[in-house]
Amino acid sequence: MTRGPGLALPLLLLLAAATGQAAAQDNCTCSTNKMTVCSRVSPGGRCQCRAIGSGFEVDCSTLTSKCLLLKARMGAPKAGRKLVRPSEHALVDNDGLYDPDCDPEGRFKARQCNQTAVCWCVNSVGVRRTDKGDQSLRCDELVRTHHILIDLRHRPAARAFNHSDLDAELRRLFRERYRLHPRFLEAVHYEEPTIQIELRQDAAQKGPGDVDIADAAYYFERDVKGESLFQGRSGLDVSVRGEPLQVERTLIYYLDEKPPQFSMKRLTGGLIAVIVVVVLALVAGVAVLVITNRRRSGKYRKVELKELGEMRNAPSL
Repeated sequence: MTRGPGLALPLLLLLAAATGQAAAQDNCTCSTNKMTVCSRVSPGGRCQCRAIGSGFEVDCSTLTSKCLLLKARMGAPKAGRKLVRPSEHALVDNDGLYDPDCDPEGRFKARQCNQTAVCWCVNSVGVRRTDKGDQSLRCDELVRTHHILIDLRHRPAARAFNHSDLDAELRRLFRERYRLHPRFLEAVHYEEPTIQIELRQDAAQKGPGDVDIADAAYYFERDVKGESLFQGRSGLDVSVRGEPLQVERTLIYYLDEKPPQFSMKRLTGGLIAVIVVVVLALVAGVAVLVITNRRRSGKYRKVELKELGEMRNAPSL
């Protein structure tokens, strides 16, 4: 009887350990992508996670491609989806959220039609780089975006951030959270309250296993907007020497290896109006110049005729 409690304690410990191990095995989630459905291949087997919307299996040890993330956002329940508001700057991203076509590697296909008969060509970031056309439109290659400029403006802080401290913190963030190799973060510029982060990655520089700068920039953008894709996170939550970095505006500019191919149809109404005003001003200036020259020429002609007449009427010596 006296040995009963002594035996019960080890049994309880074994039971608790077994329960904890089972709970750990059941914790099958993707730490780098909330927009996945995960399950174990077999009882006690590996955790397999597939992206919502496409069913692609994703590698949760790194970032998911932007193409699959956009597709997952379109496939998510409407109540939990927030539309992206494109910037007023047309050259940033003039199409916002759409349901993309992804290749077997999870990257954007060069031609996108968004499940309709209207098609356009995109770069490796998924941003439109041509006018829209019909399904006869040809996109011969996926043009790579090799330079990304992230332009931020932070809210007023107690004091301006030290440039060196800010640079070190942002480099650590991209290296540790977004798994981006340090050589792809080219520079961090700071003039209060503007912060600029330059990412650069040529096709020849990107090796197997390297995170694409397009994916790192998209994850960062979602963190800034308070829509983090990481499990257990909601936003950016970055501090510099104890001072929180609170961003109030974000613009992202993309530079491709080849220039975009837009016609005049892409110009906004405001820009067209400015061009029209400039052209009219030039035409008016030319007209005034021509009229002025004609008047001057007319006066000179009259003076010549008058002098010629006087010469004819003058008595000969």
